Amino acid sequence: MTAFQFNTVSDLRVGAGAAQQLGALCQQLGITKPLIVTDPGLVQIGLLDPVRESVARGCDEVSVFSDVTADPSESVVEAALHTLMTASADGVIGLGGGSSMDVAKVIAVLATGQQSLPELYGVDQVTSERLPLVLIPTTAGTGSEVTPVAVITTGATTKAGISSARLLPDVAVLDPQLTLGLPPHVSAMTGIDAMVHAIEAFTSKVKKNPISDTLARRALQLLAGHQRRVLSHPNDMAAREAMLLGATLAGQAFANAPVAAVHALAYPLGGHYHMPHGLSNALMLPAVLRFNAPVCEALYLDLATLLPQPVGPGVEGFVVWFEQLIADAGLPQSLSDAKVPEQDLPMLASDAMQQQRLLVNNPVTVDESAALALYRSAWEGWA
Repeated sequence: MTAFQFNTVSDLRVGAGAAQQLGALCQQLGITKPLIVTDPGLVQIGLLDPVRESVARGCDEVSVFSDVTADPSESVVEAALHTLMTASADGVIGLGGGSSMDVAKVIAVLATGQQSLPELYGVDQVTSERLPLVLIPTTAGTGSEVTPVAVITTGATTKAGISSARLLPDVAVLDPQLTLGLPPHVSAMTGIDAMVHAIEAFTSKVKKNPISDTLARRALQLLAGHQRRVLSHPNDMAAREAMLLGATLAGQAFANAPVAAVHALAYPLGGHYHMPHGLSNALMLPAVLRFNAPVCEALYLDLATLLPQPVGPGVEGFVVWFEQLIADAGLPQSLSDAKVPEQDLPMLASDAMQQQRLLVNNPVTVDESAALALYRSAWEGWA
């Protein structure tokens, strides 16, 4: 067996109503004045209030920063940090999707004043301590609650990642009750995002290992087995919990066996067109699966055994199963459907070459010409 290293969160709490114990959890972590980091959408649908009330039962004062945007910019991070410092917060609670949790991770580090934001970008550049950190996902998708990564928008179309084990929270809380109010299209996109995490971790070229493989397989089984149920019966708590756990297991897998070409090609789509991350992954997934098939056939056929029947024969059946899932969810089936101009494809291929930290994990080499071919395939779609 090849030597490997595996890191994950040390305390994971799962179950309906788990968020009701946040006050006691804050006391265990020594947090008396937490800052909750979230987004306006969660405030609007009423998810913030019960969480804030639960936290308040164990704390002296609770502050809230609720201005996180999708693909959060450096200015959002700075605004959240200003709120934290003004409130003299001594702990951070990230509540929401990947954007809110990523901002929470970063400001928990910046609050110590030992490093500036630009100094954190890259791999293992975080040398600071951080404030106590609790992460609570409200979508079954990003897995950010168990990953050592935060992605911040640094310019009009550019993003930068921060990767450090110090971004892993003290505790991750999975409460499926907090996912009940999600719009169906959000559940669809985030669920497919999590499946991409599992697939890419299972086929990752560089750090694939027995633990990540086990987590990825179980994640895909849970996610694929419950995605349609969640969309057709959005109040099914058991299905919601299965999706949430599946997304976390996929997060643990790809945190240690990193994602590859699907994500590398998805990032420019998000940067240029502000496309939701789950949608950009869904649009690129079929093309990349077919591109990798000559090398990954055995791995894909292994994963195909985990999918609900019927699954067609061979690798093509595996790919078509996901195409049908994406179509049935009502998502666009091509970049052209998503209003990406055909003349932009060479620009996207060039931009994707900046994602070498991800492309090196892909089982088949992706150069700029291959990236362009993949974008063209995704632009034409499969419908």
